[in-house]
Amino acid sequence: MVTKEVILDAVHKFVNQHDELDVEPLGNGLINSTYKILDHTNSQSTVLQAINANIFKKPEDIISNYQEIYEYLNAHSPSVRIPAPLASSEGGYLWVDAHKNYWRANAFVENSYSPMNALTEEAAFTVAKSFAEFTRSLQGLDISRLKEIIPDFHNLSFRFQQFEEAIAKGPINRLLKSTHIIAQLRQRKKLVAFYDSIQHSDAYPSRVMHHDCKISNILFNKLTNEVICPVDMDTTMPGKFFSDIGDMIRTMTCSVDENSTEWEFIKVRPSFYEAIMEGYLLGAGEIFTSEEKKNMHYSGLILTYMQSIRFVTDFINGDIYYRINYPEQNLNRALNQLILLERLEEYLKNAHSFIP
Repeated sequence: MVTKEVILDAVHKFVNQHDELDVEPLGNGLINSTYKILDHTNSQSTVLQAINANIFKKPEDIISNYQEIYEYLNAHSPSVRIPAPLASSEGGYLWVDAHKNYWRANAFVENSYSPMNALTEEAAFTVAKSFAEFTRSLQGLDISRLKEIIPDFHNLSFRFQQFEEAIAKGPINRLLKSTHIIAQLRQRKKLVAFYDSIQHSDAYPSRVMHHDCKISNILFNKLTNEVICPVDMDTTMPGKFFSDIGDMIRTMTCSVDENSTEWEFIKVRPSFYEAIMEGYLLGAGEIFTSEEKKNMHYSGLILTYMQSIRFVTDFINGDIYYRINYPEQNLNRALNQLILLERLEEYLKNAHSFIP
């Protein structure tokens, strides 16, 4: 449990000055607990974070990946600078307290801010371009040095297998409520077939992907409003071309969020879709193969399809993964994503003549 006393113990491990400190919560993350530590003696701030070991089973792998990325960027991409990791008084970059809380610290980037939402297509363009530049800047990093933080995170075959296993074992009352969604997802199994076809193809190499691409994970300069750098790299690990842009399409092109039950208002915003695609390809430069570029429109389809599968799987299994506020929320989330998938299919067919 992270009490005030526990937090102060961690503060004293990463900040030498013990007096004249202000400690305040930072951000609104749902997984880790993050704090800003202001040292009034030198007006410098530190970001202190307790890593949620229930979600991230090997916190040391998060530290290892961050260190690899930080050192590579410092040596090869000076234009992309991420916050410096800070060592504890015991010498390592990860400190474990007596309650088995895992702590780490980074330098705080002064005069920075992170918006909560991309409200315009210009913002969506900037977000997409920034995350693509991040991947491009790490193109030369040996990805075998990076750990897989969450195994099978964007493995569509694995998610579909979980889906079918849930159906085989699920209670009849939940299966009956899910009949329409199950049928529609099964009809789109060709997306799983495409995923399987690229897994071991040289035309679709693994790359460093952020895996949590939202505008709140980008720091902007308060004075110029220009991008400083991406942050929150807990899930940064090897992935395929569709992961980052696919999740940006899923979350930023939709007119409502994934919790909405106003089905008639679930639409694709064309200007946002095109801004994300344009920004991402511009930021990526020439790193993608011709086959990846040819099939880039699969990205939003795959991530939206996968999220619908994950929501309905969790509903069938008894809501054991995603937090819910009412009994059928995961079922409604799955339907929300299925409708978005249908809208994406329609948009791509009409606007790009793309039929997967």
